[in-house]
Amino acid sequence: MTFLKVVAFSLAMVFAFALLANILPQVQSNPPTEEAVDTGSLDQAGQIAWGERLFTGKGTCTLCHNALGRAPDLLQLDLAAEFPSRIADPRYAGAAKEAEGPAAVEAYIRESMIAPSAFVVAGFGKKGTADKISPMPKVDGPPISLTADEINAIVAFLEDRAGLEVTVPLPSAEAVAAAESAGDGADGGPAETAAAAIVKFGCGACHDLEGSGADVGPKLGGIGARLDRAALRRAILDPNAEIAKGFEPDTMPQDFAEQMRVSELDLLVDYLSNLPAAEAAR
Repeated sequence: MTFLKVVAFSLAMVFAFALLANILPQVQSNPPTEEAVDTGSLDQAGQIAWGERLFTGKGTCTLCHNALGRAPDLLQLDLAAEFPSRIADPRYAGAAKEAEGPAAVEAYIRESMIAPSAFVVAGFGKKGTADKISPMPKVDGPPISLTADEINAIVAFLEDRAGLEVTVPLPSAEAVAAAESAGDGADGGPAETAAAAIVKFGCGACHDLEGSGADVGPKLGGIGARLDRAALRRAILDPNAEIAKGFEPDTMPQDFAEQMRVSELDLLVDYLSNLPAAEAAR
């Protein structure tokens, strides 16, 4: 009888732990890595593929350019019609006005990344600026800091999506390999520092972290005094559970539990727990 009780108790405990494991938020320890560039045979198709990875990865473009309405959804729009329409907008007076055909589209795309406030699509400017100031950071500076070759690759990707001739030059295979190697986790490898995790997951594109100056999301300086570690984890893994006053739901990505390794989550929680209140004004 005692033996049967022990067996029953053991089975009950196994069932209870299995149930608990399925209830708790799951964080993958080894998410799939991105396909690497074949540095031995880099061609235009390789550059376009690299640009797509940058668009959805290091460039953090899809954090805003998605169906949530924070920025035009570039992956769903008819870019062949959209780009010429923007250049023809009476409010537009940027670099593309000095060019024609595919060169004008290249100039517009490049300008939209390195000087996003040069022209803001109607309805997508910062609140209270009458669409004169873009909430988008310059991609060639912190926190995104794309190189010239990386910007060219995204231009190539968007030109190709628009069905246009790709007008940017090919980078060297060595430059691509060096850029992806220097990504410190941006292309599938684990981030090993909090700063690298902030870059990898685009935190500084919305929050003023590591001097980014972003103000799309709430200021996080001193947040460790307001939220304990469990609450910080929930804020990252389930951001809609509690929305900061003055901000909208569905702004922060909902899938970090699928993207982050446990070690990366811990790095961010440690960082936020010790973030001084003065950080936001740094």
